[in-house]
Amino acid sequence: MNYRKFKDTAIAEVGLGTWQLGSADWGNINDEDAFAILSAYVDGGGNFIDTADVYGMGVSEQVIGRFLKTVDTPIYVATKLGRRGDAPNGWPQNFTYDAIRRHVEDSLRHLDVPQLFLEQLHCIPTEEMRSGKVFDHLRKLQQEGLIANFGASVETSEEALICLEQEGLASLQIIFNLFRQHVADEVFAKAAEKGVAIIARVPLASGLLTGRFNKQTAFSANDHRNYNANGEKFNVGETFSGIEYNEGVRLSETIGAMLPDERMAQWAIRWILDHPQVTTVIPGASKVSQVETNLHASTLPPLSAQTFSDLRKLYDAEIHDKIRGVY
Repeated sequence: MNYRKFKDTAIAEVGLGTWQLGSADWGNINDEDAFAILSAYVDGGGNFIDTADVYGMGVSEQVIGRFLKTVDTPIYVATKLGRRGDAPNGWPQNFTYDAIRRHVEDSLRHLDVPQLFLEQLHCIPTEEMRSGKVFDHLRKLQQEGLIANFGASVETSEEALICLEQEGLASLQIIFNLFRQHVADEVFAKAAEKGVAIIARVPLASGLLTGRFNKQTAFSANDHRNYNANGEKFNVGETFSGIEYNEGVRLSETIGAMLPDERMAQWAIRWILDHPQVTTVIPGASKVSQVETNLHASTLPPLSAQTFSDLRKLYDAEIHDKIRGVY
């Protein structure tokens, strides 16, 4: 495993996303399997885990909290807030200082830690980011010692650039993969100038960029790849990166043929890591074998300049205009 700087901390360049551990939007994962996934990640040299308070409404955080009690090495956990619907007025009225503090305290309790390493805004409305008040609240919580760092997970490059104007911002989490290549052009230079970490999420486009899916693949009823395939429940970009499923299968086959060998998922992650502005990439995993595959991307050599060029030409010609949702 290779590591990159997150401020003064060295974190694994391949992190672990844990939306799936909430057993709410990716099918069910029991505690035994969840611990096996987390153990495989840490055993492979990983030390950066991303979660959120709404992943199973605390379930993912609680599983991670129990797991942390079983390991001796430092593990850096990032969580997110802002999308819960149980505040007095529900989403999207979650942005007062009192509401944010309450959600931070809940995450602290779920994870059973005295301070959150990284608290992130969770794709909140653009106007809330633009007003800046939420960042004032986070700075206050940082001063009070409840959080060490704060960042934002965003849907669009516009939102990323708004957040980059905020003093003290430690990180930006944004969808970046072979189906979202334009983000590098629009955001990365400014983030590097500001010293803000880039956390690349949805790196495998909900699994499309593994090459394992075909037009007959079926997803369980409680899997967002079933109920949100066309943006029925939330931003369609969070599912398959906004690409229509059958079109995504076709495009993934084209991309796979352009990569060095059949290890598509690993090369898709390697492509992200070949951008030096990226601090870490956070693929999820519902099986130990997927953890091992994802981690191996850190050991692969960089892709060739010719492959990079060919992939960008494909993106510009056939992929970009097919993205649905906000981006």
